Amino acid sequence: MLSSDSLLQALPEAALVLDTSADRIVDWNRHATDLLGGTVPLPFSYYLGDALPQFIVFMEEVDHRTEGWTRDVPLTTAFKEPLRCELRARMMPGKPGWVMMTISNLDTLDRRAEQAATAETFRGGLVEWQRTQGFFAELERQNQLILNAAGEGIYGVNAEGKTTFVNRAAQEMLGWTTEDLLGKDIHSMIHHHHLNGEIYPARQCPIYRSFRFEQVHRIEDEVFWRKDGKPIRVEYVSTPIYDQQVLAGAVVIFRDITERKENERKLREALDEVAALRDRLEQENAYLQEAITSERAHHDIIGISPAIRQIVTRIDLVAGTDATVLISGETGTGKSLVATEIHKASARARRPLIHFKCSSVAPEQVEAELFGQVRGAPNGATRDKPGKLELAHGGTLFLDDVEELPLEIQGKFLAALQNGKVQRLGDTREKPIDIRVIAATALTEAQARRADRIREDLFLFLSVFPITCPPLRDRPEDIAPLSLHLLKIACRRLNRPVPKLTEHGVQKLLGYNWPGNVRELHNVMERAAIVSQDAKMVIELAGQTFETASNPTVRTEAQMQDLIRENLVSALRETRGQVSGANGAAALLGMKPTTLTSRLKTMSITDNEWE
Repeated sequence: MLSSDSLLQALPEAALVLDTSADRIVDWNRHATDLLGGTVPLPFSYYLGDALPQFIVFMEEVDHRTEGWTRDVPLTTAFKEPLRCELRARMMPGKPGWVMMTISNLDTLDRRAEQAATAETFRGGLVEWQRTQGFFAELERQNQLILNAAGEGIYGVNAEGKTTFVNRAAQEMLGWTTEDLLGKDIHSMIHHHHLNGEIYPARQCPIYRSFRFEQVHRIEDEVFWRKDGKPIRVEYVSTPIYDQQVLAGAVVIFRDITERKENERKLREALDEVAALRDRLEQENAYLQEAITSERAHHDIIGISPAIRQIVTRIDLVAGTDATVLISGETGTGKSLVATEIHKASARARRPLIHFKCSSVAPEQVEAELFGQVRGAPNGATRDKPGKLELAHGGTLFLDDVEELPLEIQGKFLAALQNGKVQRLGDTREKPIDIRVIAATALTEAQARRADRIREDLFLFLSVFPITCPPLRDRPEDIAPLSLHLLKIACRRLNRPVPKLTEHGVQKLLGYNWPGNVRELHNVMERAAIVSQDAKMVIELAGQTFETASNPTVRTEAQMQDLIRENLVSALRETRGQVSGANGAAALLGMKPTTLTSRLKTMSITDNEWE
């Protein structure tokens, strides 16, 4: 024994302290000596006998919950006499494996309970209540471990609506203890109002109908009220229970669905928000598509010359139609860019723009590339493959270098466009196509007809709406803004700082004839981005290298226009106002006299400025 004056001695029941790891009784009181017999300090397993497995299960529950009780573990006395008892155990803090245990003789408890019940029955005259109460007490005794292990809240009511038992999960969810609820009208405590604040009469409650009218009810969304006054959303099942075929009350099993309902609410709000956002985005998209066409149209076409403005105007005119467009111009003038802008501003912008460069495919492969093929076709195809006409269905086909299309293919190509049907090589079926055709050629109309490179009927079909891209040498006012634009693009792609394009550099660019047009200017600017160091810009042009010191400030677009204007005035002053001729300003500037006259008018240059 630990000490003779142990606190165990003050307990009115048999009590002992057990070291489960050593199967040793550490301390005990005199009531334990009287109940178990002998001097007690035998191993505790001696008193268990065949009930050792049940005791181990009980100890596992106590270890998990820190305390517990059971009536399913029978003991024997030191003299091997059977003993019906109730064990209550609690883990001792700071003592691993040590358990404080009280042992109650069930025969004694039953006698006391019977005496108390008899007295209560005689005093209150409530024989029926006692019978029902006893039924529920027995139910609780038999199922206590199951009830307390359940994750759902479970409570019972008798035929009068009074609470008879409440499991641990119900207590945790509701905040009420068994002392608060047992023997009380539970409806008035946890189920008295709806969520909206309206009173919930007991006679309208499905639980009431269960223990009054023998009805099973499954409710998916109501509220129970916690002790702190807060509601919790619950779903529950109320089931009538019987004692010897007599309706005794009901059992209610419920689950807290507050979090689930909140998540459902948030999901509904999110879906509503997504739907509203989708509608708004569709409206904004329609607006932005229109804005792209009208306000930001052709932002990749850089230039301020009348020729560029005319191209932009013609793009605006034809983009909204399905008319066939023929773009002509020298190599490098931006025919592909114009075709792209027409497609982007058209109703087919959401569908593909299929680019087919006729000069990049061997003549014997052009037909298969355009019309497609099936496996086993005369050209030896080993697999099915759609052609460019099929791929462009619903969108736009851009036929670049159309003059390079073999003459023997041009007739078939024209027939497919006119009939709106295409047939793959080796196939007997025709597929419908809906495409818009944009063609580009480096030949003028006269050159095309004279060289007999394009069939007359195909040329007429393609040239419904012609657009001409002028060479860069005929629009020098575009050189400065184009140079800045291309230089920034090159530096951004190469991750290099942007050198400053000075007035001296612009003059060098303006004095060049640009046989390669914008493509050549693009190459010059990319080369400048590579070779330029610090703020100095190095321009390699026509085999010569020009290094220009940077000005302290960057030129604005307006300043660049002023420079171009001053250059034209200087040329007129140099030639004393003579525009044409070998010694005229146009020859000095390297442009056509008609082009110079147009520039003078556009920039409003008068005679008194150069005289």
